[in-house]
Amino acid sequence: MTAAPPVPPPVPLSRNRDYRLLWGGQALSEFGFHSALIAFPLLVLALTGSGAASGLVMGTIAAAQMVAGLPAGVLVDRYDRKAIMLGCEAAQAVSAISLVAAVWAGAATVWHMVAVAAVFGASAALFEPAESASLPALVADEHLPTAVAMNTARASMGQLAGTATGGFLFAVGRFVPFLVDAVTHTLSFVVLLFVRLPRRERPTGGAPLGREALAGLRWVWRERRIRVTVVCAVVLNLFFSAYYLVVIVLAESRGVPSGEVGVMAAMLGVGGVLGALVAPVLHRRLGAYGGIIAVFWALAVLAPVTVLMDSGYLIGVLFALIALFPPTANTAIMTEQLLRTPDELRGRLTSTLVLACGAASAAGPALGGSLAQALPGDRALLLCSAGMAAAAVLATLSPTLRTLSRRHESGRPATAG
Repeated sequence: MTAAPPVPPPVPLSRNRDYRLLWGGQALSEFGFHSALIAFPLLVLALTGSGAASGLVMGTIAAAQMVAGLPAGVLVDRYDRKAIMLGCEAAQAVSAISLVAAVWAGAATVWHMVAVAAVFGASAALFEPAESASLPALVADEHLPTAVAMNTARASMGQLAGTATGGFLFAVGRFVPFLVDAVTHTLSFVVLLFVRLPRRERPTGGAPLGREALAGLRWVWRERRIRVTVVCAVVLNLFFSAYYLVVIVLAESRGVPSGEVGVMAAMLGVGGVLGALVAPVLHRRLGAYGGIIAVFWALAVLAPVTVLMDSGYLIGVLFALIALFPPTANTAIMTEQLLRTPDELRGRLTSTLVLACGAASAAGPALGGSLAQALPGDRALLLCSAGMAAAAVLATLSPTLRTLSRRHESGRPATAG
């Protein structure tokens, strides 16, 4: 018998044309999005002077993401994912251009901005699961952790650069941040046209959206490894969001200048970028289980140290250290989940995770605020730290997390159920 020809090695990410195009286009898009995001409240305040109106516009983005979350996963699993991503980019570009024209003409209204914010939020809710679900079709399994980590780094860099630049652009002209947003989304749309994403067979006889969304939730809950990693992500978001708000309250009560508080927030972003860049290395060395556990213990050990600090700069350094590890956990969780999930459910998997983490991120500040109101700042912080330590112990002892790195000979994780 003739020996089968050797299988060529997978294309590395540095030479993966389609992944590089997608990554580069989204780097532009996220920069523009965050430039516009920071300019939204500035524009509302400049036009109306109303903090409530500003909160309405900003809250609309988060609300639209939450409302569109589960239906978005079903649509991503049912229809062409590249077409969905193109539609999201086009919708954001058109809505941003409409706001540029209104501001230029002096005709911008709060309700117009609310409508644009709703488009932004719904588009983000659709694009993220579409992109995540497409990654296994664009990169080889062994390169998926690096691709996930690079996407995390891209998001962190886009948030840092866009947020830092948006205020300066607004100072140049009220419409300028939204013009930049329109241009970047347009460029991303053009770049995305050249991404070669394999076509999927469209499912036939689809059930109603609500029923398919519930089916996705039930599947996620039945799959033990996926269920546990989702819980880990939710717990991390809940505790850290609560801890972050308590630290801000504690810093202000100790007279930390507002400028230093801004440095604290910036250092969190810097740590996130650095953590995303080293995440592929840490993921290879620590594995999925070690990467997730490292985040819990980093929070549990470093968080209570904040009680001893009165300097915003020192707290910023601590924030940077804490932020080094979450990208590794994100890499481990997303890689394991994407490889264990059938392609026809990957959109709903990602939308479920985004929705759950978003709810935890929203509940965390409420929890932190309640603790800061009911207890002195240092006690509230120590209580948050105790919760993180308890979660770290439970995660470390979890038999399910210990099995995450077990793989078949093929290199693909075992598919549960």
